Amino acid sequence: MKRLQFLAIAIGLLVTSVAHSQRPLSQATGRRGMVVSVSPPATRAGLEILKAGGNAVDAAVAVEFALAVTWPAAGNIGGGGFMMVHPAGGGDVVCIDYRETAPGAATETMFTRNDGRYSHKIVGVPGTVHGMVTAHKKFGKLPWKQLLQPAIILARDGFPIDRSLASSINSVLRSRSTRSAKRHQELIRVYGPSEGRSWTTGQKLVLPDLAATLERIANQGADGFYKGKTARLLAVEMASGDGLITEKDLAAYRARIRPAVHGTFRGHDVYGPPPPSSGGICLVQMLNVLEHLQLRKHERFSVRNVHVLTEAMKRAYCDRARYLGDADFVKIPPRLTSKEYARTLAGQIDPAKATPSASLAPEIQLAGESPETTHFSVVDAGGLAVSNTTTLEGSWGARIVVKGAGFVLNNEMGDFNWFPGTTDRRGRIGTPANRIRPGKRMLSSQTPTIVARDGRPVLITGSPGGRTIINTSLQMVLGIVEFEQDLPTAMKAARIHHQWFPDRLLYETHDGAITAETATRLKAMGHRLSARRRTSYQGDAHSILINAKTGEFHGVADWRRNGLAAGY
Repeated sequence: MKRLQFLAIAIGLLVTSVAHSQRPLSQATGRRGMVVSVSPPATRAGLEILKAGGNAVDAAVAVEFALAVTWPAAGNIGGGGFMMVHPAGGGDVVCIDYRETAPGAATETMFTRNDGRYSHKIVGVPGTVHGMVTAHKKFGKLPWKQLLQPAIILARDGFPIDRSLASSINSVLRSRSTRSAKRHQELIRVYGPSEGRSWTTGQKLVLPDLAATLERIANQGADGFYKGKTARLLAVEMASGDGLITEKDLAAYRARIRPAVHGTFRGHDVYGPPPPSSGGICLVQMLNVLEHLQLRKHERFSVRNVHVLTEAMKRAYCDRARYLGDADFVKIPPRLTSKEYARTLAGQIDPAKATPSASLAPEIQLAGESPETTHFSVVDAGGLAVSNTTTLEGSWGARIVVKGAGFVLNNEMGDFNWFPGTTDRRGRIGTPANRIRPGKRMLSSQTPTIVARDGRPVLITGSPGGRTIINTSLQMVLGIVEFEQDLPTAMKAARIHHQWFPDRLLYETHDGAITAETATRLKAMGHRLSARRRTSYQGDAHSILINAKTGEFHGVADWRRNGLAAGY
């Protein structure tokens, strides 16, 4: 097969920069295809697949594997995620659930308070490779092997790193927890700079072990990861520490194709991922509540709007803690996404006073997800749309690289409820729905979202950010649908976050949207506020807006991180 020489090809993009107080905004327009991701090489990989005749799912698979090379803090083959697919020409919107699972030897009480976030024990059975294979079998067009060629070339031949990647690698290598533990030595060996004490922009990163693993996956499909050499290497790595994953666990893993969570808002259809993601249910619930509260009749960041938006967030996140988990193990109340239930919740909101979080769930006695995930969006000329969020959980996951295989492992077991019955002010949730069981998928906040009108996608969005993810996706939908903003304006707008517990409203300060007067009035209503530093942002919502009249795609990479929108 002729390999894709995408690294040397000038893409011919229409890319513009919009001045912003923090970073430029990468934008692109096109009519035949669009890819937006956090990593420019990964975006180019997806675009090259589209140009080679692939569809949006083919391109998404290429982006996913490329991110495992070019954005290793979150892009992965050792983690998991959720892929939303809106078929071309209509049809049911589905979610490819490739969330990690608990190993067969996992127990509800396996963790102690002395367990940290970076161990072999905290690794869940990876789902990414099976998820991509499943998506390709269902929707793909090009040969499987072709989709992995961009990632293989990047890993084998190397690529010049940019400032964001240099900063990410240097940060994890300098961490005391990384340097002090034997289990992290392979990460230090693989990602240590070939010259000098730290990475600088333009230096080449070469990953030969990862390239060989990707070759096995290209040649053998799912068996190239879940059986044979790669599976043996992963099992040996687990046995070298306190890990639980065995070759049997790997061979048993299966991604799932599930119906999307569906809601309506202002004449639009909104689709999100189902459990074990909490994203779709919480997003639809909040939109249902806000439909009664007429945000568009007020200034977006008025005291009134910030207040009612915060109150809607509190209630959705409270229900998240009460009820949500892996639906294969727990029963999810169907009323959570009903319009009637939302009307009840909206009626509970006092327009002049904040509701204390503790009063929303007094039966939960009081005594987090990490923000490092990545999202990308893809659409093709036929209208096939993909919204994909993928993660290792924490930044660099467990900070363990599988010796001889070259990929980073997740620390997703931390997303289960470690201590049954303990819900505390740090955000730990101890309610039953998300307790550990063998084979169970841990609860997630990932919210890859597709908004459609008249059967056609109009917005593809999503974000990293731990529990802030749902609220970031919510505010992107509100910006486009409720406030009728263009995509750059919606992207640049300040974001807020409340997750029920801790009872605190976080808000971005970069654009001054929430003024000192607004903050003072919100505090007088009973809200507890925390302003994010000007260098601290919420999310990274790489998105695509589709003009329903002209069919033109407008891709925008979130300015909060260095990303690339590429279209043609």
